[in-house]
Amino acid sequence: MPVKRFPVGGGDRPAAPVALASSVLVEGGKLLFVSGHLAQDDQRRIVGKGDVKAQTRQVLDHIRAAIERAGGRFQNIVKVTVFVKDMAQAKDIYEVRLEYFDQEHLPASSMVEVSRFVHPDALIEIEAVAVLEG
Repeated sequence: MPVKRFPVGGGDRPAAPVALASSVLVEGGKLLFVSGHLAQDDQRRIVGKGDVKAQTRQVLDHIRAAIERAGGRFQNIVKVTVFVKDMAQAKDIYEVRLEYFDQEHLPASSMVEVSRFVHPDALIEIEAVAVLEG
């Protein structure tokens, strides 16, 4: 499936590693919409209370599992929307995202600060769109 990702900044490559693409063009394929995930364990308890990096990893692991259940891979993600409790933690979130997204498969991305989540200990929620073959 043809997917073209355009780098941030207009050149071929950004000057430093980034965790998103400026835009993503998709031609063909099936769309998978992954609902927003919190950093919860199997008993719906928040993992990494007070630790945005731990919560980001837990959320991205949930998203990876959802995409794999549908027959895709993490690299199939073309768009994420990130909701955060504190925008000052954006740098920490991007650091974790760089552990999951490689520079050849960066998604388009938005990050929005919100006043609260459905769980009071949640610091982040991420939803995703992936393009699967076929």
